[in-house]
Amino acid sequence: MVEISFDDLMEAVVRGFELGGVAVLVVGSVAAFVSAALSYRRVGGRRAYEGARRNLGRVILLGLEFLIIADIVMTITIDPTLKSAAALGLIVLVRTFLSFSLEIELEGSLPWRRGASRPNPNVAPRSG
Repeated sequence: MVEISFDDLMEAVVRGFELGGVAVLVVGSVAAFVSAALSYRRVGGRRAYEGARRNLGRVILLGLEFLIIADIVMTITIDPTLKSAAALGLIVLVRTFLSFSLEIELEGSLPWRRGASRPNPNVAPRSG
């Protein structure tokens, strides 16, 4: 029977999340481009381009989530030092800024402004 250490197991988990993140980025990007190419004739170049940008943004956001998970697991389990925690904090800060920027790009408004621009289905419109 092969005995595997905790560190080896956690390194495999981290590699799995990293591979998952890269796979999401690669497969999702190809799917976004194929979808845009197929919709080009149906909806026109501008709408196909906008759809591709939106889909690519979503792919990047999902891929970043996988990569952040990998960084967190690595920092907590494999290298729990102050230096690695500081590096993780910086990585998460940069990725959070990137995610926030992509979210604004995809939705076209700040997250806290979205609720004000959409009507609330739970509130009856005022009469009169």
